[in-house]
Amino acid sequence: MSGGGVDSTEGEFYLSLTGSIESADFYEVGNAYCKYAYQFGPEWSVLAGIEEGLTQMSKCSGDARRLAVWNFPLDVAFKSTSPFGWPQLLLSIYGLDTFGHDVVQGYGVCRLPLITGRHEKRIAVYAPESGSLVQQFAGWFSGRRPELVDVGILAAGDGRELTRMSVQGFVSVSFNVVLKDFFQLGYDNGERFR
Repeated sequence: MSGGGVDSTEGEFYLSLTGSIESADFYEVGNAYCKYAYQFGPEWSVLAGIEEGLTQMSKCSGDARRLAVWNFPLDVAFKSTSPFGWPQLLLSIYGLDTFGHDVVQGYGVCRLPLITGRHEKRIAVYAPESGSLVQQFAGWFSGRRPELVDVGILAAGDGRELTRMSVQGFVSVSFNVVLKDFFQLGYDNGERFR
């Protein structure tokens, strides 16, 4: 067959991302590891790479920064026909409490950069708070914190205003982004005029 066929990649663009979840600094955490996943719209799909993962456990430094170092690699490639639902990186930070239980320390979310090149982001880590003093006491007594049932709520706008959270620290992430066929489809991210 020659000539008259329709190209299956017509109308698609590609986003390739490498980088790393480098480190985190916390206010009250002794050790931590990070679970990550990507959330994206219905017209997006993963072409290659790892969609979700888990870093190693890191003991936080003893100084005022409480720094946990992971240097965990990220490598994923997406394709899409629309920029709607641009991928976001979801982070769930866990660690051991004083009783040795695995408990959530907080959550973070970051939209992947829209512009090609190297980017460094500092993502705030938020921990859910109990809604009442009785729940706070029960959580303190049992050593369990409130957890989100669906971490994806962080990437969506609906329902987030109902969640009480407090900042627990920050995660440093580096991204190297490459876009292919994005401009040929008529999309403009402001990159051409920089």
